[in-house]
Amino acid sequence: MTKPLLQIALDNQTIDSATSTLKSLGNEVDILEVGTILCLQEGRHAIETVRSLYKDKIILADTKCADAGKIVAQNCKDAGANWMTVICCATIETMIAAKNVMDDIQVELYGDWTFEQAQQWFDNDIKQVVYHQSRDALLAGKKWSEEDLNKIQRLIDLGFKVSVTGGLELDTVKLFQGLDIYAFIAGRNLREAEDPAYAARAFKEEITKVFES
Repeated sequence: MTKPLLQIALDNQTIDSATSTLKSLGNEVDILEVGTILCLQEGRHAIETVRSLYKDKIILADTKCADAGKIVAQNCKDAGANWMTVICCATIETMIAAKNVMDDIQVELYGDWTFEQAQQWFDNDIKQVVYHQSRDALLAGKKWSEEDLNKIQRLIDLGFKVSVTGGLELDTVKLFQGLDIYAFIAGRNLREAEDPAYAARAFKEEITKVFES
């Protein structure tokens, strides 16, 4: 089991706001995610800007692509992204088209999806998934549950690299102890911290404590 990575979700509204966040966090995290909100607000220029600032980092375009996989992937790659996301309800053809262009893709698990679908993704060389507690679900009071953890373990058993996201804080990291998590994806709890760099370092220290103890 390898120690999980830390990914920042740049769900900022503007490029200026995102670059301000990166001044504090860019060197503290492993993966830079150009979030869906930022992609929608600023387009490929957001990806280009993040790439210009961080030549050697993994950059993920969180497009949640549902169609036109090849075109969306090529646009993201040309802008500087290594990875992109596709939504779980996309057709397998869309996912394959995106995967054939990008270094890698992540399937975003929202709503209704099945392990039969997951097996089909894996059989087509799609090996990353993101397990969510959605923003809206969290605002409605939903918490991480044993059911979530069991589903994550089953995805890991299928062979997936599983990243997790949704209201993650220091005291939630321990919930995932014993699971081979690929990356923790944090957003507001890092971006809006009083000292974002300190918050990111504390998060990584907690990951080390939980997963290397």
